[in-house]
Amino acid sequence: MRLQDEFEVAAPMETTWTLLNDVPRVVPCMPGAELTEVVGDNRWKAVLSVKLGPIALKFRADVVREEADPVTRVVVLTAKAREARGRGSAQARIESRLVATEAGTRAVLTTDLKLQGPVAQYGRGMVSDVAGQLTRQFAECVAERVTADRPSAGAVGATPSRPVGGIRVLVRAVWHRLARIVRRDARRRP
Repeated sequence: MRLQDEFEVAAPMETTWTLLNDVPRVVPCMPGAELTEVVGDNRWKAVLSVKLGPIALKFRADVVREEADPVTRVVVLTAKAREARGRGSAQARIESRLVATEAGTRAVLTTDLKLQGPVAQYGRGMVSDVAGQLTRQFAECVAERVTADRPSAGAVGATPSRPVGGIRVLVRAVWHRLARIVRRDARRRP
């Protein structure tokens, strides 16, 4: 499945580019994510915790930066994740493209996501809406970090993460989906 989203931050492109390439500093912005190991300059290990009501999922992920082009401002990350209790796996290719705007920088995210096993059934039909909510939370954190002018922590596990609160995210995703259906149906009526 292909997901597209974008967000803007009120910061110059160079500042945003630097932050997004500082993986130890930006991983804690991803809801439920925790960096567990720096394997090399372009390789990391992370844990992603997600809670959907009574179902708690913990993914162990290997993340690789495949490309980081400072001229075009494109970063490509690939991730291979396994659910810790064997309830499935996920593979993702995430392309982030930065574009200068009058107010700062827009980040355009394109994710090719493949879920396998029982975990694929948990989010069927809601993945794009939940991803949109998580992207908004990520964008808020990135905006705070870009404007805070804090030095990089640089340490693995420097910021503790909490599992993604699935109920709140799921309720917002359902609400946004229902609102879209109502708007679409209203436009169809004469």
